[in-house]
Amino acid sequence: MAVLDINPTRMELNKLKDRLLTARRGHKLLKDKRDGLMRKFLETAKKAAKFRIQIEKDILNANLQFELSKVNTSPQLVNTAVIMSRQDLTVDISTSNIMGVCTPSFSINKRHNSSENISYSLSQNSAHLDNSIHLYDDIISKLITLSELEKTISILSDEINQTRRKVNALEHLIIPNYQDTIRFITLKLDENERSNIARLSRAK
Repeated sequence: MAVLDINPTRMELNKLKDRLLTARRGHKLLKDKRDGLMRKFLETAKKAAKFRIQIEKDILNANLQFELSKVNTSPQLVNTAVIMSRQDLTVDISTSNIMGVCTPSFSINKRHNSSENISYSLSQNSAHLDNSIHLYDDIISKLITLSELEKTISILSDEINQTRRKVNALEHLIIPNYQDTIRFITLKLDENERSNIARLSRAK
């Protein structure tokens, strides 16, 4: 039994009962938060896993298309087309709130070339090159989204661990200590009351 170092008075007993009530409420809220974060963590992890698999497939496909583009096209033309197809890309970073936890949110902004204003000659390059460039462009967007998901997973994991420690501390340490101390003070007060009654009886 772990009894707190508190004077066994009725006032302290009432304070401890209030603390115990607050601790139980906090315990329930933290458990609900932990469970909610776990659900979001698993949901985000599944989404990230699917994204990762799709990106790997897209990279293989893009690499294949790029290699095929070099079969009937000179390396100089391919290199020129790749250089000329570059686009400006910026990423705006904001935050989202998941049960009181701030997670990153990435917004991608690109400056696209219109189809009639392509920076390289379609007549001198194969359709494979065009396909590979579009695939690589899409892969970049997916990689940024994947990085957002994986950062969110990392943040949620840390928060879940912290919340779990708090839940365990309340469940296995703080609440039992309050209960043991309340029981001890109650017994002590009852003992004092019986002693007072016995003393008064002898005095009479």
